[in-house]
Amino acid sequence: MSFSSYLLSSSTTLPFKKFNLSFPLSNLRYFSYKANKIGFRPIASSDAVIVMDYDKELQIAKKAASLAAKLCQTVQKGILQSDVQSKSDKSPVTVADYGSQALVSFVLEKELALESFSMVAEEDSKDLRKESNQETLKRITDLVNATLTSDGTYSITLSTQDVIACIDKGKSDGGPHGRHWVLDPIDGTKGFVRGDQYAIALALLDEGKLALGVLACPNLPLAPLSAQNKQSLPSKFGCLFSAKLGDGTYMESLDGSSSKKVVCQYN
Repeated sequence: MSFSSYLLSSSTTLPFKKFNLSFPLSNLRYFSYKANKIGFRPIASSDAVIVMDYDKELQIAKKAASLAAKLCQTVQKGILQSDVQSKSDKSPVTVADYGSQALVSFVLEKELALESFSMVAEEDSKDLRKESNQETLKRITDLVNATLTSDGTYSITLSTQDVIACIDKGKSDGGPHGRHWVLDPIDGTKGFVRGDQYAIALALLDEGKLALGVLACPNLPLAPLSAQNKQSLPSKFGCLFSAKLGDGTYMESLDGSSSKKVVCQYN
């Protein structure tokens, strides 16, 4: 089975027996929708003779998604403490969406400084530029800077205009040539508002072909990975799934520890 088929298969699930939870990797079908718009070509087995090394890109993607998850956790905690339980108050979700996209954009462009950068994402800054939304923009900027500071990697403070520029990096039209990152800054808005499941979903298309994918799932438990090999991870929350062409799928905690290869069950 090709890498793209494996990631995008609606029948691919992970068993979480302790929590009676089956988590679909089909969340990455979002990328299939986006990719179709920009010229995605599925990878046939005969195409996969030459496998490029995407180790560097995968590590950068994992870092970007993890930082975005950290920001979203902060916002979600505030939502739960303030008893916001519906999408009628969109401000917390808006802050998390924009903040997540700004962080991913910043990290990708910063770490891939010598490469041309293209990202297809959900948000743009049109509404944030309005005078009535300047307070929201400041909240987003403060959250982005606080998250970067807590990471300790980047000694930089972004201005509101820097954050707007980062968000607007997601306005690329993509295309069948070159490299294009595809991002859903919060996949599962209702779950996010409820304090339930959501994901930061990021993938890389290279010459129209899916090269790697990352899912940061802040509320997903680190539970048994496979009934077959009985591997297990500590009983805590916050999962990071990653996969790249020719290397299978791995699961680890959001803090980067306890990496295990995922063994999937097919019906």
